[in-house]
Amino acid sequence: MTATGARKAPDIVDVVALGESMVTFLPSRPGRLADVPSFERGTGGAESNVACALAAFGHSTRWVSRVGADGFGDHLVETIGSYGVDVAHVRRDPGRPTGLYFRTAGDRATDEHEVAYYRAGSAASAMTVDTIDLEAVRAARVLHLSGITAALSKGCLELVRELVRPGEGRPLVSFDVNHRPGLWRDTDDARVLLELARAADIVFVGHDEARQAWGLRGGGAIVEALPGPEVVVVKQGRGGAAAFDRNTDGMEDADGTATLVRAPRVDVVSHVGAGDAFAAGFLSGTLRGLPMRDRLRHGHLMAAAALTAPGDLAAPAARSHADRLAALADDAWGRLRLGPGWTQADEAPEEANTP
Repeated sequence: MTATGARKAPDIVDVVALGESMVTFLPSRPGRLADVPSFERGTGGAESNVACALAAFGHSTRWVSRVGADGFGDHLVETIGSYGVDVAHVRRDPGRPTGLYFRTAGDRATDEHEVAYYRAGSAASAMTVDTIDLEAVRAARVLHLSGITAALSKGCLELVRELVRPGEGRPLVSFDVNHRPGLWRDTDDARVLLELARAADIVFVGHDEARQAWGLRGGGAIVEALPGPEVVVVKQGRGGAAAFDRNTDGMEDADGTATLVRAPRVDVVSHVGAGDAFAAGFLSGTLRGLPMRDRLRHGHLMAAAALTAPGDLAAPAARSHADRLAALADDAWGRLRLGPGWTQADEAPEEANTP
């Protein structure tokens, strides 16, 4: 029996995502920040985006972070919780505010946009091994982290280092490099991100990020620089994504077996949140034990849901719908085209059958 008053151990969930989320303000019309008259409030955060997408797709998830004891903190906790994410372990900081940011509408072709962050000294930047419930963080099949958290403060960096450190009870660690040069100050971002990525089990990195942070070009060079992870997913934008799996039987070289899946054609509304959605789709496939091709396809489908909706968060397609699309023959997948509203369709869209 549990002693009276003893603390109950947190339930184990499919995915725990730890990181800062901010209240986002999206413009009411195109234009410079100086010219936009009003904004619509939303939420944004790389890790919580992953938790929300996975929860909407039927997985059990938990978001762990710190927010201010303010109305914006209330908004984040309530909104993220409304997706079915466990937010019981988000702590409130009475002395630090919740982070905010404002952005302009991005150009659809280039995703060029103006962003103003108000996150310095935020509640989340005070996350440390002592201010976070580590037991709740580790009670997961997969722990999802990103390089953004490591850049927020020295305390956050030490927290991420503690969480990726090998040891008994450590869940499978998923790490999205998410290189944000503007967040790093006196710390060697290239060295730190490489250190953290090498300690993870699954790594997501864009080919442009690898070139910018590490001077690496091509999947082979990236995988060679990351000898620790079991799976390295290299995102190539419209060129698709390649997964290098060291666990595949019959592996012939140090790079492992690579699986490349092209992204479907998408009528883009906004690029915001697409990378986080891709990670969510891939992790869903991993949790379900799907073949590598289908994990990548689910990543692309989740990303397409984000690309065809405004804001950071977009509801994914129903699992049955996504499964049908992920199972398409290669030629049908190659013809697939997805536009706004596609996630609400009951069947594969007509564009899937057009050349």
